Amino acid sequence: MIVLILIASILMASISLFQFKSEARNFHQERLERKEDAVREHINYILANTTYPLTEKNLPLIFKDKIHELSDIHSVEINIYSLKGNLLKSSKASFAVDSISPPIPQYILKLVQSSIEKRYVDIKNVDGLKIRSSFTQIKDDRFKPLGILNLPYVEDDSIYENEIQDFLVRLGQVYFFMLLIAFALAYFLSSYITQSLKTISDKINETSLNQKNEKIMIEDNSREINSLIKAYNAMVDKLEESASMLAQSEREQAWREMAKQVAHEIKNPLTPMRLTVQSFQRKFDENDPNLRQKLNDYTKTIIQQIDTMTAVASAFSNFASMPAQQNETLNVVEVVEFSLDIFNEEYITFTSAEAEIITVMDRTQLIRIITNLVKNAIQALPEEQEEKSIEVSVQRDEEGVTILVKDNGIGIEPDNQEHIFEPKFTTKTSGMGLGLGIIKNIIENYKGTITFESEYGKGTTFKVTLPFTNH
Repeated sequence: MIVLILIASILMASISLFQFKSEARNFHQERLERKEDAVREHINYILANTTYPLTEKNLPLIFKDKIHELSDIHSVEINIYSLKGNLLKSSKASFAVDSISPPIPQYILKLVQSSIEKRYVDIKNVDGLKIRSSFTQIKDDRFKPLGILNLPYVEDDSIYENEIQDFLVRLGQVYFFMLLIAFALAYFLSSYITQSLKTISDKINETSLNQKNEKIMIEDNSREINSLIKAYNAMVDKLEESASMLAQSEREQAWREMAKQVAHEIKNPLTPMRLTVQSFQRKFDENDPNLRQKLNDYTKTIIQQIDTMTAVASAFSNFASMPAQQNETLNVVEVVEFSLDIFNEEYITFTSAEAEIITVMDRTQLIRIITNLVKNAIQALPEEQEEKSIEVSVQRDEEGVTILVKDNGIGIEPDNQEHIFEPKFTTKTSGMGLGLGIIKNIIENYKGTITFESEYGKGTTFKVTLPFTNH
């Protein structure tokens, strides 16, 4: 819009300037013609009433006194030349007819002679002034040429220049106010449009598959904006439907996997229990003197397997229902060091670059993270290994608080590394079970991360990063 106004103003100004110049040119031309006609009629009247014979030689005598009167009446300089172009008489007061006076150029005499009207207008620029000089023949009552009448006319464009200047000033003022109005209108329109677009953009940036997304409720918009809002709201409906289906599918898959793992772990103690019962039933002899000892062994075996199933059920229960968070401001260094006090292994060491690193989280869950990782590290150390080492360290970096738990145990086999955080049960001495899945959920709830590096046969290092809050 603003560009169109600027283009229109430039075109209008250019057309106006051209129009003013054209009118000024026509005005001067017509004015010179009117003066020339009036002077010629007056000259013809003088020639008709003079007592001198109408000859070229008598022209200075005929117009001796009359030429000044003609110049004053018509407000124009008058020069009378001979047919050969020599000056005979002039209305200039200080001018004298002598040989110094320049004659009419020959090309002008030829143009006057060859024209139908016996007239020619010469246009020249002298010292920045535009001068029109008309040359026309003076004739007697029988239309015989007597001389040449010359009327110099200086074009005075000061009036038109002032009018052009005033016009351009007024035009500039009008277009200035139009530009102000256009800027204001463009600002309000752009603000109105961009506000709607910004709302849509913010909603799109906030859209996520794992949350409930709000629809956009904006009215009185353009057709294009309404179409965009309608498309976004339709996308939100489809996204919510897809998220619901995906969540349901993931839940079903997770519980199916969990059920398979639970069934597997329950079967493990049931098999020795069945064999024990069958063996006891087959060998039972009420007269056996060692019956009480065998009964005690049988009972002990059954209780051990029942304890195993109880542990499986407890682990499954802990994973299915996480306790509510009780966040507090705590010193990570102090809590980690306190968590290690429950372990009696002398090969567990703790280091920290700082005495205090502050963050906000649940103290119990932080202890749970540390104890679980350390237990896994202990289980990763073979009993026959002579040099055992578990290093726990806390440090501060750009990402937040970093906790490292490093062991020199058997490590994790490459085929198992991508499944390390999956919620599954195992009876292997590496200790990888539901614990890592639980602490991974805890850490991610605090917008943290847990990663590991492991080389099979040499050891594993777990890295936990949590956001920190500085005092």
